[in-house]
Amino acid sequence: MQNRDLSGSVLSGASAAATENYIAAVEAYHCFAGDAGGLIEAAIADSPAFTMAHVLKAYLHLVGSNAAAVQVGVEAAATALSLPANDREQGHLAGLQKMLSGEYRAAGRIFEDLTIAHPKDALGLQAGQLMDFLTGDSRMLRDRIGRAAPYWDPGRPDYHAVLGMLAFGLEETGLYDRAEAAGRQAIDLQPRNGWAQHAVAHVLEMQDRRADGIIWMRADIDAWTRESFFAVHNWWHLALFHLGLGEVDEVLKLYDGPIWGAKSDMAFDLVDASALLWRLWVRGVDLGNRWNELADVYQARADTLGAYAFDDTHAMLSFVGAGRMDAIQALLETQQAALKGPGDNASFTGEVGLPVMEGLVAFGAGNYGLAVERLRTVRNRSARFGGSHAQRDLIDLTLIEAATRNKDHDLRRALIAERAVALPSGETASVLGRAA
Repeated sequence: MQNRDLSGSVLSGASAAATENYIAAVEAYHCFAGDAGGLIEAAIADSPAFTMAHVLKAYLHLVGSNAAAVQVGVEAAATALSLPANDREQGHLAGLQKMLSGEYRAAGRIFEDLTIAHPKDALGLQAGQLMDFLTGDSRMLRDRIGRAAPYWDPGRPDYHAVLGMLAFGLEETGLYDRAEAAGRQAIDLQPRNGWAQHAVAHVLEMQDRRADGIIWMRADIDAWTRESFFAVHNWWHLALFHLGLGEVDEVLKLYDGPIWGAKSDMAFDLVDASALLWRLWVRGVDLGNRWNELADVYQARADTLGAYAFDDTHAMLSFVGAGRMDAIQALLETQQAALKGPGDNASFTGEVGLPVMEGLVAFGAGNYGLAVERLRTVRNRSARFGGSHAQRDLIDLTLIEAATRNKDHDLRRALIAERAVALPSGETASVLGRAA
């Protein structure tokens, strides 16, 4: 008897018991909550030749983690690639190989073809959307899910996962009303879906609905924090809502508590911590020793830098904030080497990462004219090194502050005017009031 996942696809090398654990692990991965790692280890212990169990283990560890976790992912991928696989599983393995070599665009295309052929493969959709996020491909964040949508209906147990992914893709392409509706429907179906929770938070951020955002995030904190490996990012969204309302004490409380209290060295958690501190710092908030504590962690994992420019840019935030000139210089040299490196990161670095970092370094040195020049040059193409609109907004916020400090009143006025069109209150009003 062949065992199958929720899409009806055959799972090579899986027993009935291992299949049950695998399905539960995939559900946890969809939600970014639960014991996905423990469940997949149980599946592998039962069925060591279970190909997709090793694939999922690789997906869980390869992106956004620390060096030790990445190595686990590399080993899981190697095992998966050594095992028998059917046609659908071969698609996952081919995409995984491209991920290992840092060819995220190519991986995204492979996952695209995989889910065109198998539109009910929710894991394939999720792996593909992760590649779209890493490459900043807003349209594919939406369209790869949209292509599969006709094959899904509310009667499927994992329908919430596709709704959550669709919500994020709709939000990143500016279809805010539809994004919010899809995200809220996903949460109604599965309150623990941290990705859907975050998709609605993105809508509220982009619409400048700060008070609504606080209500949304605080309505059921337990649902999106319990056993969640995505909680830090959602806490970050809550902090942004408070920051937009000028509630700096609440932001610092969140930073010192759930955002940075555990001092995680996971890449995605570090990104959130550094991005939040930077937003506070450019406003003139006294951060005490916080920059140094964060920079210590980044310097301890310096051997991981140079692989993904988006993450490296956030390391640079911490080094500039802490005034660590040696670390700044070393990271700039790492970026120069990355320009000749393998995979997509060479273009991420050259087109966006390096000029942004040079702008940040200039800002920290008080050379606001150079900061303006570097950031103006790159901001309209900044999506090319990944992340979301909300994350990349840090570039615009820094540019506004650099223009203000450089006494470039005409440019500052123009930047504030354009921002007021997109964000008619909240953070824009705060910037206007502080720097007028």
